[in-house]
Amino acid sequence: MTAYRLALAATALGATLVHAQQPPAPRPSTAPRGLNNPPIEMPLWENGAPGALGTGDADTPTLTIYRAPRVAAGTAVVVAPGGGYGALAMDHEGRQVAYWFNAMGVSAFVLKYRLGPTYHHPIELGDAQRAIRLVRARAQEFGVQPDRIGMMGFSAGGHLTATAGTHFDAGTADASDPIDRVSSRPDFLILGYPVISSDPAIAHAGSFRNLLGEHPDPRLLEDLSNDLRVTPETPPTFLFHTTADSGVPAENSVRFYLALKKAKVPAELHIFENGPHGVGLALNDPSLSVWPTLLMNWLRARGLLTPAAPAGR
Repeated sequence: MTAYRLALAATALGATLVHAQQPPAPRPSTAPRGLNNPPIEMPLWENGAPGALGTGDADTPTLTIYRAPRVAAGTAVVVAPGGGYGALAMDHEGRQVAYWFNAMGVSAFVLKYRLGPTYHHPIELGDAQRAIRLVRARAQEFGVQPDRIGMMGFSAGGHLTATAGTHFDAGTADASDPIDRVSSRPDFLILGYPVISSDPAIAHAGSFRNLLGEHPDPRLLEDLSNDLRVTPETPPTFLFHTTADSGVPAENSVRFYLALKKAKVPAELHIFENGPHGVGLALNDPSLSVWPTLLMNWLRARGLLTPAAPAGR
């Protein structure tokens, strides 16, 4: 059975699984075992997130861990669902995608990050950076390789992913928290119909309004136009978009791709003619549904689906 068909089965199986809720220590859900291990939800910070305005669900960023089967590639992907920085499409841009990765032997970590208008930048970026650091710092525990940790995002989650890939640091060597000692740089990026540019001609105004408020500093807007922040150190990137996307114009992906090309960063871009914004895996679309296969081929060509030496379980 191909990985793609396994993904279909994984998505169906995922509908029967539930997420565990036992902060601060994570535990498996009561879901039945199947293609992957039961998902586990854990807070990004055990003692409360920096900058939190409360202790409720909206104030508590988390990762839901979807461990790959024992025969795994050692690759991990932090998945950031979209929603205009005001909501999160946790099902079709989170859970379903996680099971699809599991079908290829890739562990997925679905990020629930804090949202506007309650929270503004840099809170969202801090949540994404913490997620990458956490997976890298605990790579052996999660059964992944610390140099095979990528990030994937859709729509505004794509903007957050691109921001993480252009605004990162090596960690703080003397930090009291060992998680803060490791790098926040993703090893690769996957962007689905991403918000990229703050140029009013192509920007998704709602995303930037939720992220930065009603009257953002123009310098901050420019800094978060991620096509302007690409360097040779930006991670290799896979992008897909559709010409028919009326929510986030395809020029967002084009500009990021051209910036990557100029910086000589390995990149692959696919623009499909038809398909609305927010398609997720697009499993029912006869043409757009090929994008997951194209991504699988890209991951395979980069060696990310080839099993690595066990990192421990």
